[in-house]
Amino acid sequence: MTAVLAWLFLPPVRSEAQARVHRALAWGRGATQRWAQAGARGARGSRTPLRGRAGAALAWLRASRRGLLLALAVLLLLPALALSLRAWWRLEGFDHTASRSVDEHVAALLQGEQLVPPPPLPPELFSTLEVEAARPLLRTASRQWELLDADFRRRLLLLFKLLKDQHGYDAVLLEGYRSPERQEALARLGPALTQAGAYESYHQFGLAADVAFLRDGRIVISERDAWALRGYELYGELAASLGLTWGGNWRGLADYGHVELRRPGVLQSRTGPAATAPAPAPAR
Repeated sequence: MTAVLAWLFLPPVRSEAQARVHRALAWGRGATQRWAQAGARGARGSRTPLRGRAGAALAWLRASRRGLLLALAVLLLLPALALSLRAWWRLEGFDHTASRSVDEHVAALLQGEQLVPPPPLPPELFSTLEVEAARPLLRTASRQWELLDADFRRRLLLLFKLLKDQHGYDAVLLEGYRSPERQEALARLGPALTQAGAYESYHQFGLAADVAFLRDGRIVISERDAWALRGYELYGELAASLGLTWGGNWRGLADYGHVELRRPGVLQSRTGPAATAPAPAPAR
């Protein structure tokens, strides 16, 4: 593209390019003539046509040896340069021999650290005016850890533990598994709550959870609370380190309490299972 623009808008470049093309064509015609003359001489001086052609080829090689040597040098120079510099520059993701630090959170997860779900909280904590204003119908949400996908449940429990141990935040599971019928009911409440219908959310597959924090015996959801906002930021950082997707990074509908474990082909259409599914849109 740069060469095309230079050719179109820079007359000196265009003139120089044309001159180089003319010189290259002239050199090609001269080389062809020399090859033909050498072939003719070889044919006249040979007893057989085969020996004449061999002589012509050798004559052409001798006449073009400088150009051939230059081309060979260029072809060998770049690989040699790459081999000589490979010890200086390494792409960490492609070099399995390079030593790299292992994320201790992920290492603990892969080693199968056994964590148990926290005891359930009193139901009245989920029906206060503040909670209902932020999360309508939360009283009927499922908070059963056993309904979550086993891998996702381990990651979420480790996330809760790290939040508490490292930052002092007590995380609370607001909702885990969500039935298709409940997803449709929430969607009817408007796009400010969710933009996903049935089978368009990872909640239907036990691969998503909505989380808030417990402070002074009450649940704090709103990110307008500075303390909660900081907790959500830490929550998002830890979630990413554990291979989870944080809803706070979504551009359309930021959902600070939402995390999910994405798996290709999991999401389905509203009408039923599908063989494949498009990349999920931000959805609670």
